[in-house]
Amino acid sequence: MATGETQTVEVAGRTLRVSSLDKVLYPATGTTKGEVLQYYVSVADRLLPHLRDRPVTRIRWPHGVTGEHFFEKNLPSGAPRWLESVTIRGHGSRSGRESVTYPLVRDLAALVYLVNLGSLELHVPQWRVDAEGVPQPPDRLVVDLDPGPGAGLGECARVALLVREQLAAVGLDPAPVTSGSKGMQVYAGLDGERSADEVSAVTKALAQHLSERHPALVVWQMTKALRPGKVLLDWSQNSAAKTTICPWSLRGRDHPRVAAPRSWAEVEAAADGRAELTQLPYEQALALGSAADADT
Repeated sequence: MATGETQTVEVAGRTLRVSSLDKVLYPATGTTKGEVLQYYVSVADRLLPHLRDRPVTRIRWPHGVTGEHFFEKNLPSGAPRWLESVTIRGHGSRSGRESVTYPLVRDLAALVYLVNLGSLELHVPQWRVDAEGVPQPPDRLVVDLDPGPGAGLGECARVALLVREQLAAVGLDPAPVTSGSKGMQVYAGLDGERSADEVSAVTKALAQHLSERHPALVVWQMTKALRPGKVLLDWSQNSAAKTTICPWSLRGRDHPRVAAPRSWAEVEAAADGRAELTQLPYEQALALGSAADADT
């Protein structure tokens, strides 16, 4: 099919138009828009549970990862009427609007529609909306592990194990995800009885505690001068207004890598030097299977 051609497909009972399937979105690997769409269709059973009932912020690369990109929170212009949405007030937006109307991705048709627009990255908050569209308390916390200059996934793995120990001590069941970019996240499900401010405060205290106990490895402040050779334990992603990359989402980097749920055995092997932990290309992420998925 020539670039620019459009075809009609049936997806989850909806009729969708997809276009430019041979457009190269990742020039370094020659990965096309059609291959990106096929990836998202293939992982939909693993991805959709993470997206469901969470307002979705997209980062769009309509001309591929070497072209212009932009964040999109609001429902896309021209969105079909069947695409569900929710209007959220009070969380702010870059445009200064008091409210934002986000799409909700509850099925494969909604996912394919957004990806066809060049939405390579899908970002979500740590909370969901209820049946009336009202934001609920967070149902998970996230600790974002961001390696500074001279540090990498090996150091992140060591910090992830420290985080796991602290979270497990208070009865949580954490799960690791390599981000597809530089670092990784550790998620833990919550009972939904604490506010985002409370979760942020607890996670900040955890970051400060680990920084005090392991000052050569962990830093909790974002000051660049403090970060070489260390891992920033970023607690701020638990703010109600913040989002993180959704597990199983692609990243808009040079190569098509994925925010991939990993096993603790992989993290342990990387932490003690028995194996290298790497960011996963989408082909390898597909091979992981649903058994590797984090319970987030």
